[in-house]
This record gives sequence, structure tokens and C-alpha cells, in this order.
Amino acid sequence: MATSESQPRREPTLGSATEEAPEGIDPRSRGGSSRTRWIVLLFLIVLLGGGAGLYYWLKRERPAPQPPPVAEAEPSPPAVAEPTIKHPIEEAAQPAQEEKPLPELDQSDTATRERLAALVGTQPMDQLFYSEALIRNIVVTIDNLPRNKFARRLAPVKPAAGPFMVESAGDGVVIDSNNAKRYAAHVRLAELIDAKKLVGLYVAYYPLFQQAYVELGYPNGYFNDRLVEVIDHLLAAPEVQEPLRLVQPKVLYEYADPRLETLSAGQKILVRVGSENAAKLKAKLREIRGEVTGQMPPQ
Repeated sequence: MATSESQPRREPTLGSATEEAPEGIDPRSRGGSSRTRWIVLLFLIVLLGGGAGLYYWLKRERPAPQPPPVAEAEPSPPAVAEPTIKHPIEEAAQPAQEEKPLPELDQSDTATRERLAALVGTQPMDQLFYSEALIRNIVVTIDNLPRNKFARRLAPVKPAAGPFMVESAGDGVVIDSNNAKRYAAHVRLAELIDAKKLVGLYVAYYPLFQQAYVELGYPNGYFNDRLVEVIDHLLAAPEVQEPLRLVQPKVLYEYADPRLETLSAGQKILVRVGSENAAKLKAKLREIRGEVTGQMPPQ
């Protein structure tokens, strides 16, 4: 067992003739000095060996100091995803400051009708629009246009006058070229209306539109996003070659082209009104979209 970490030294051989007496020790007591040195040496060995053993025993028995426990952080509650708004209404054309507070949605028909009449005229307003539940019916109709069907009884705009017109063509029927004239009043109104003022009215009354949309079953929805989505959907309606062939499997006419028959209710309207009317309506839709979003869609 090593007794020291210093370099080992060579001890003189005890009783050697060449051994020098240690300083301060009487040479005449060499024998006694030798025994004493042995005792001292044995004592050092025991002391050092025992000390080393004690050190290792203490080190083995005494547990190493442990770092203080780290408190575990409580898991954070899952974040509730907020609805993503793509087209904030604040970016739309801002109307003039409203002089009167907005009416309640259930009492908004009179004020909405008056504001619309100021834009389109009293006579067209009476001829083309229903007067009840205007905002709610506008919201539900816009929401339904990309679907297969929409509730005509909830439409805010009155249907075109007269019956749907068809004519014979060979062994089948097609949409009559005069059918497009039935929509002339609606298309003319759309062309004449000022898109900027119309959107200004929409922005001023937007809280009521949003309320109607939430009541429709979209608690986390944002109606302005839906409006832009529907406009883009209508703008994507295909341009068709006329006349359009029809079939009549039961009571109602259907498009002979299966591709057209699978279009949404809104896109079918744009096909049915005729290509010239559809082009005018799409142009107005682009203007409205530009005012609502600040960006014009591609042609």
C-alpha cells in the first residue's frame, strides 16, 4: 500500500556501517534508534493506511450531495385556436362616420332598406328586393350559392319575371336566346350601382352581417371571408358555348352536359343568365371584391 503521493525515497539499510546518525541523535544509541525508527515507521504505515481506509469508508458510506430537486412545471392548458381571418373588414373601404347607432338585427329592415334605396333608387328597390329580413336573407343566400341548392324562399332578390324560356333544336331543346332578356333589370341595376358606396354600406352594417352569420351556425366563422370565398367561386364559373342543350328527365330541365349539371347553384345561375349577362355580373363582382379586400382578382 502506498503511504504517500510524493515520489518514493530510498531508506538507508538499518545497521549499515555507512549509515550516518540522524541529526540530534546520539550515535551511541544506534540500536535503540533503529527500534524507535521501526516503531515510528510502523505507526506511520498504520496511520496512513488507516487514514486512507477511513477516507474510503467515509466516502463509501456518506452519500454524495444531491442537487436540489427541480420543481416540475405544470403542463400549460391547451391553447384555444382563434379563428383565422383572411380578409379583415377593417381593410375594406371605410364608410363615413355613422350619425346614428346601428339598429338591432331584428329591427334593421327599415334602416337597411332606406340605405339600399339611396344607392339603387326607390323604384328598383321595390321592384327587385324583398323588404323583410334583408340582412339575414343576404347572408344565408351568399352562404348557399356555392352549394348544390339554395333556398329560393330566403333569397333577398325577387326572381326574374316570366317563365324559363326554351326552344327546340333538332331532336332536343336548348335555352332560348331571348331568355337572357328576363334578367335585364337585375343586370342593369348591378352595372349602375356604385361598388365603393355599396361596400361602404356593407362595412357600416358589418356587425349585423356578422351576427346573422354566427346565428346561421358559424360561431367561429367570419362572414367577410365567406363573402370573398363565394365571389371567387362565382368568378370561376365556366364560360360556355351557346346555345345550351337541355334534357328533361322529370319535371325540371337539366343541362345535357353532365359537367354543367354538377355546378353549384350560384354558378348555374351565371350560366343560365347567358354569357353576355354573366360577363357583366362578373365585372361587378370583381369591383366589389376589390373594394372589400383592396385587391382585384385576376381576369
